[in-house]
Amino acid sequence: METRFTTTSLLDPDIAAANDILRKCVHCGFCTATCPSYVILGDELDSPRGRIWQIKEMLETGEPAPAATVKHVDRCLSCLSCMTTCPSGVDYLRLVDQARGHIEQSFRRPLSERLLRSLIAHLVPRPRLFRLALAGAWLVRPIAALLPGRLGALVALAPARLQGPSPAATPQVFAALGQRRKRVALLTGCAQQVLGAAINEATVRLLRRHGCEVVISPAGCCGALDFHLGREDQARARARRAIAAWTAELEGAGLDAVVINASGCGSTVKDYGHMFRDDEAWRGRAERIAGLALDVSELLLELGLEKPAVPQPDLTVAYHDACSLQHAQKLSAPPRQLLRAAGFELREVPEGHLCCGSAGTYNMLQPELAGRLGRRKAANLETSGGAVVAVGNLGCLVQISQHSALPVVHTVELLDWATGGPRPRAMGPGNG
Repeated sequence: METRFTTTSLLDPDIAAANDILRKCVHCGFCTATCPSYVILGDELDSPRGRIWQIKEMLETGEPAPAATVKHVDRCLSCLSCMTTCPSGVDYLRLVDQARGHIEQSFRRPLSERLLRSLIAHLVPRPRLFRLALAGAWLVRPIAALLPGRLGALVALAPARLQGPSPAATPQVFAALGQRRKRVALLTGCAQQVLGAAINEATVRLLRRHGCEVVISPAGCCGALDFHLGREDQARARARRAIAAWTAELEGAGLDAVVINASGCGSTVKDYGHMFRDDEAWRGRAERIAGLALDVSELLLELGLEKPAVPQPDLTVAYHDACSLQHAQKLSAPPRQLLRAAGFELREVPEGHLCCGSAGTYNMLQPELAGRLGRRKAANLETSGGAVVAVGNLGCLVQISQHSALPVVHTVELLDWATGGPRPRAMGPGNG
C-alpha cells in the first residue's frame, strides 16, 4: 500500500512503525473471509482491509479522528483472525492499537458513551466494587429490556448467581503437593475473581497437584481492560503495579513462571515488553515478566498431565478456541492435547476461527453485534455434538453461557475434575 506520510511525521517512531505496517498490506482480501464483523455486516469498511485504509488516512493527516472512522474501528473486535490469515504479515494488532490510542486522545465521544466507558473502566478492575455493581444489576435484570441504550445489555450480562469472595484471590502461597517442581505466580485477574472464582480455585488445585508452589501476589489488574478502551496511560499504570508485584517475588524466593488462566490477560502480559518499549525505567522489568508469562495450558503440557483419576467414557467436549489463544498466542494445540490426555473426547466446532463476540469489552460496548456473533457461535457449538463446552478465557465463558443451553466451563475445571478435583458446578450434579 502506498503511504504519504511527511518526512517530519516519520521522525515519530510510532508513525514510522505504522508506515512500515501499512506498506506491507497489498489489499489481497484474504482477511475479509475470516473477519467476524465483515462476515456479519458485509461492509468493506468493517473489514481489516477497509479499516487499514481508514487508519492510514487518519494517521497521515494527523487530524482528530473522523466520526466515521471511529465507528468502524470501534466495531473491530481485535480478534486477530485477520493476522492468522494474512499472507503478507501485516501487524494489524499494532496498527489498530495505535488507532485506538489516537481516537482516545483526539476524538470527543458523546456524553453517554464517555460515561459508559468510564463506568466500565472504573468498576471492572476493582473486584469489590464490581461485585456490588453486579448485585445491583441482578436486582434490575427483570426490566433490563426496558432500560435505555446499552445499559440494558450491560445489565443482562450480570449472572443470575454470584459466588462470594474466593480464598484463592487473597495474597498467599499455596504449597506444592508432594515434591516441588516449580514455583509460579498465578494472575487471579479482576473480573474473574467475581465472575469465575471457581476457575482460579481449580487452577490452584491443579497446579499444586502437579508439583507447583502457587503464589498469589497483589498484582491486581494486568491493564488489558484499559488497553481495550484505548486508555494507554491507565493500562500502563496497572501493568506497572503487576510487574512490581511479580518482580518482588522473582527477586525474593524466585519464580519459574507467571501463570495466566484468562487468555485475554495472557496476551497483554506477554506483550509487556512492547507496551514499555519507550520506558527506560520499566522496559527491562517488563520484558523479564513477559518472558515468564505462560498460559496455564503451556505449563501443564510442560509438566505432563497426571493419569486421569476420574474416567470419562463417552463425555464429548466441544472445545472453543478463544481468539486470544488461537490468534494472539498461537496456542490451539496445547488445550486439546491436555483434554485428550485427561480422557475427554473432543468435537471440533464449525467456524472455530470466528470470535464469539466477547472480545474484552466488546459485548458491553457493541451489544447488538456481539449478540449476533454469540448466537452464531452457540449454534455452531451445539452443531458439534459436544455435551459440554470448554473454553480458556473468562470473557468467552460469560458470552457463550448467555447464548447457549450447553454447560460452559473453563478447560482447567475439566482437567482438575479428571485428576481428582470436584465436578465443575456448571455441569450440574452427577457422578464424580
